[in-house]
Amino acid sequence: MQTILRIGTRGSPLALAQAHETQARLMAALGMPAEAFEVVVISTSGDRIQDRPLSEAGGKGLFTKEIEEALLAGRIDIAVHSSKDMPTQLPGGLELSAFLPREDARDAFVGKAAKTIADLPRGAKIGSSSLRRQALIRRMRPDLDVVMFRGNVQTRLRKLDEGAAAGTILAYAGLKRLGLEHVVTDLIPLDIFPPAPGQGAICIETRIGDRDVEKMLAAIHDVPTGQALACERAFLAALDGSCRTPIAGYASIEAEKLSFAGLIISPDGTQSHTVELQGSAQDAARIGQEAARTVRAKAGEKFFDGWL
Repeated sequence: MQTILRIGTRGSPLALAQAHETQARLMAALGMPAEAFEVVVISTSGDRIQDRPLSEAGGKGLFTKEIEEALLAGRIDIAVHSSKDMPTQLPGGLELSAFLPREDARDAFVGKAAKTIADLPRGAKIGSSSLRRQALIRRMRPDLDVVMFRGNVQTRLRKLDEGAAAGTILAYAGLKRLGLEHVVTDLIPLDIFPPAPGQGAICIETRIGDRDVEKMLAAIHDVPTGQALACERAFLAALDGSCRTPIAGYASIEAEKLSFAGLIISPDGTQSHTVELQGSAQDAARIGQEAARTVRAKAGEKFFDGWL
């Protein structure tokens, strides 16, 4: 059978799991065989750069740039991404057309020397490449030695086994998608360790105006997840969020009511400001923007000086 849809993705095991989940949902919703889809693996700058933090290398766009170039050039028809990896500004001609149902957004601690962050011995090394996670760790345990951990999930777990750190923090959603829930020693509550905007959600990027593709994706789009992400991404965009800014935000929806909790925190974890808002899910983006204005007013412009 002729290929109907080419699915662009990074080549990590997690990215491939997300691409194949998208394929499986399309097959079920549209009644198409596997042969109708081709998964196209594209190497990104973010995958190749492993020797320094993303904030120094160029930010979130390093995980999407080459895939988006292939999408714009017509070499693929859709791009499957982790929503938390997506910059708030997309290249001209592209849009996010669909979101799959969101997985658990919590962060998971994987410990070798202890089962929880609280139980780690003083001065223990804990690995993370996320500025948000690093800042939250330092807020919880300023005595710990936070070290950079880059690489895909398997690479980070290997580094842990090799003794590079006493523990690390990973997105629980990714571990579940990889069938690695068994490595988790502690699931950290959202109120203690709020997630990155978009964490746990798979998004699908398309060319604007590609009606045939949009019709196919409409069959698998999860409306509540789309609304929650519209709020979180608006919050991030209004704060000029990038890999250089420790920002957390999570929106949940129940019976068309949206509840949002956001946080900004200094990289050393010593200063933070929170915001909580509720409203209609139909006003998701507006709520995210209002939350950003509120928390920025609380913090003051000087809060961002030197680390934005």
